[in-house]
Amino acid sequence: MKLDGSISAVVTGAASGLGEATARALAERGVKVAVFDRDVEKGEKVAAGIGGVFCEVDVTSNEAVDAAFAKAREAHGQERLCVNCAGVANAVKTVGRDKQTGEIKRYPIHQFELAININLIGTFRVLAASAAGMADLEPLEDGEKGLIINTASVAAQDGQIGQAAYSASKAGVLGMALPIARDLMNEGIRVNTILPGVFKTPMVAMMPENVQEALGAQVPFPKRLGQPQEYARLAVFMAENPYLNGEYVRLDGAIRMAPR
Repeated sequence: MKLDGSISAVVTGAASGLGEATARALAERGVKVAVFDRDVEKGEKVAAGIGGVFCEVDVTSNEAVDAAFAKAREAHGQERLCVNCAGVANAVKTVGRDKQTGEIKRYPIHQFELAININLIGTFRVLAASAAGMADLEPLEDGEKGLIINTASVAAQDGQIGQAAYSASKAGVLGMALPIARDLMNEGIRVNTILPGVFKTPMVAMMPENVQEALGAQVPFPKRLGQPQEYARLAVFMAENPYLNGEYVRLDGAIRMAPR
């Protein structure tokens, strides 16, 4: 897929972090980008800065997702590229104890449901809507019509203490990639997955500098946090290499997460 002005893209979670970096990288190549996010203020600012369109969206809502795609396609036409970066992270032990009383505390199930609804079901909701539109496009070289890139996490494979819900949701994103690629093979739509390690996203950037340095020091090489632009570069590579399909890539500096 040649990334230029003939291509339009949808990027979820594009108001900040990995999604914003990807939206900017695509726009620099001339791609028409729709910024999907819940944060209206930041999303509109990113969209204005890259000459794109902002679409307010809650990925847990069918109606919101459909409305966002309608707005994006009215502005830019049918997208050939969909990058799913929207997600949440939480950390609660399956069974814990109150620090003061020692009383047993069970996992708040609504927190588990939240992670699954946004990270896993939300990702599927968006990609299914995108693929349905891509299927009617005229094929490019090799018969390709489009590409979907999903964001899992290294936690899908080596989740830490307290990450039961987060790891389950991201493992689901990883696990569904190959069957979806097979589902869509006759439509000429590729599906790939990126598993980021510890990246300097807004959530991490709010931590004290010494904590950020300690996190970076855990990475074998290079000994630092990942930069969102490095995620974006991998997304661009996946778009431009047509033989990369049904695959996942850990982007993590060779880190393997310890229990805590």
